[in-house]
Amino acid sequence: MSGWLTEAVPRGRVAAFRTLVYLFVAGDLVVFTPWVRSRVGVPGELYQPLLIGRLLPLPTPTPALVGAIFWALLLLALLAATGRAPRLLGWAVFALYLEWMIIAMSYGKVDHDRFGLLVALAALPTAGRARHGDLTRTEAGGWALRVTQIAVICTYFLAAWSKLRFGGLDWATGSVLARAIIRRGTELADLIAQVPHLLILAQFGILAFELLSPVVFVLPERWRLAMVGFFYSFHLVTIAMITISFAPHLVAMTSFLPLERARPAVWARRLVRRHRDDDAAPATPLAGPEPAVGPAMP
Repeated sequence: MSGWLTEAVPRGRVAAFRTLVYLFVAGDLVVFTPWVRSRVGVPGELYQPLLIGRLLPLPTPTPALVGAIFWALLLLALLAATGRAPRLLGWAVFALYLEWMIIAMSYGKVDHDRFGLLVALAALPTAGRARHGDLTRTEAGGWALRVTQIAVICTYFLAAWSKLRFGGLDWATGSVLARAIIRRGTELADLIAQVPHLLILAQFGILAFELLSPVVFVLPERWRLAMVGFFYSFHLVTIAMITISFAPHLVAMTSFLPLERARPAVWARRLVRRHRDDDAAPATPLAGPEPAVGPAMP
């Protein structure tokens, strides 16, 4: 079991995953969760911290506190994406983002799509240094990716468990998707909803896929990647039908992918070099017929 948890992976995979995760954190602040800064405009008694916020305990958010967290986290996440000081910057980003999420989720709604990302942020500082494209293997990096993968699959499996625990089979036979489409459905969803019994079948399918998601860990690599591709396609359909993106979860799920093959820095250098070569190349005259030369005039 310990060997499976620490199965070595290329350092380049860890480096690519780290860059992607920290860039997403920076983007999350300005694209997906900028509304957190407006939460502090409500009376402080409406702040009902999550259990972890009560245990630590954390202060009631104020505009100054949330503003400081926002700017510090934005700067540190961008620095961490470079791979420098992975432990120092990694732990700082994790602590600040955890507090950002506690503030966000302490006003009545908790999103479960953040679990895998938070686990990734907690695990990445333990992975040590890693460079893009480095194919040498690391067990520490393998552990960081593995626990992130487990968190991703737990998000699916525990979601199914919650559905069955609180709704039973009524969740599958009820009007869950129909209500979601009424609330936030797209034109595509409206078309699909007209097909008799299709939404009920989809609800049974969602339950089955979530309950069977742990199978991904016992599949050969080729089939494992195919199953992860199915996970992504499921979320693509979800976005297309009811505009729920699960973006943090999708980022965490890249821990399953061979990211060491992605080398954006190398690609960028090649692109720049190609443009320089094109600019330095001498202009080639257009080929055409030789001009006619007539007899010399006297």
